[in-house]
Amino acid sequence: MTASAPARAAALREALATRVVVADGAMGTMLQAQDPSLQDFQQLEGCNEILNVTRPDIVRSVHAEYFAVGVDCVETNTFGANFAALGEYDIPERVFELSEAGARLAREVADEFTASSGRQRWVLGSMGPGTKLPTLGHAPYMTLRDAYQQNAEGMIAGGADALLVETTQDLLQTKAAVLGARRALEATGADLPVICSVTVETTGTMLLGSEIGAALTALEPLGIDLIGLNCATGPAEMSEHLRYLARHARVPLSCMPNAGLPVLGKDGAHYPLSPSELADAQETFVGEYGLSLVGGCCGTTPEHLRQVVERVRGMVPGERDPRPEPGAASLYQSVPFRQDTSYLAIGERTNANGSKKFREAML
Repeated sequence: MTASAPARAAALREALATRVVVADGAMGTMLQAQDPSLQDFQQLEGCNEILNVTRPDIVRSVHAEYFAVGVDCVETNTFGANFAALGEYDIPERVFELSEAGARLAREVADEFTASSGRQRWVLGSMGPGTKLPTLGHAPYMTLRDAYQQNAEGMIAGGADALLVETTQDLLQTKAAVLGARRALEATGADLPVICSVTVETTGTMLLGSEIGAALTALEPLGIDLIGLNCATGPAEMSEHLRYLARHARVPLSCMPNAGLPVLGKDGAHYPLSPSELADAQETFVGEYGLSLVGGCCGTTPEHLRQVVERVRGMVPGERDPRPEPGAASLYQSVPFRQDTSYLAIGERTNANGSKKFREAML
């Protein structure tokens, strides 16, 4: 008999609080490796979410490969099931349908492995960034938020155990996804963890220039259950940012790096980090930064995750003594509410020369 949705969510929260939980690795490359046809994509080549409906066998097989190596949870094949990404294929009205289908497939495979192993397996509902950055005016914030709510409601209906807002590059887009997820939970009466994973580039900031401190200050008050990093880089480049989160975040931490930085070769890009190197890094991070959730992103395979599972099995997150620093954040950085001998000015640069109305108002 399978556990109820509230019981699964409670068990996941308990696991995250008491041990290291392991998620899966890359999804898109494993789907593409099975060479789906243009017909499988309903003529929308590259729209992996369509495969939830047309080729459930392919999607199930990827989930099964990861569960077979011992991971605790898999992500749904819904990374692009949002307004921006499906809008590129002119099918934004299918957000709920494809989200529900993706979660249902993962739920079925998770339940099969739970029944056969006697160990609870979970489903993380993947909410990707899409292709529109609201800070740059690519799409209205409200439109994105409402579509993320549909995305989340679909995955809740399909049986997801948590909602994972991941690979975020614009803090306004991140906020749209997190609040869309929270509105979905409220609308459905569900009580699932909300995990938020930002992407910090090799430049040391998110794509639009946000420092990790700005992300923490902006996102933690939205009621997220975990915060962490995924994509863009390998573990080596994430260490400094994880250290910051470990020192300041009130909530537990996650880390899902790529298998290193991509290296261009004659056959295209490949990711150089070996399974044992990823396992080494995650074991170190668990001890040093107290990670509760680990996994992999681009370039990671079931073998990568098998070695991570072996390495962190039985580990508990390392001790953390976070010192949260109250502050306010712009898009770019967090400014702590800390005064020395000077006064603290919070304001906006104004231009009295460029606007006659503003100059008159000032006068």
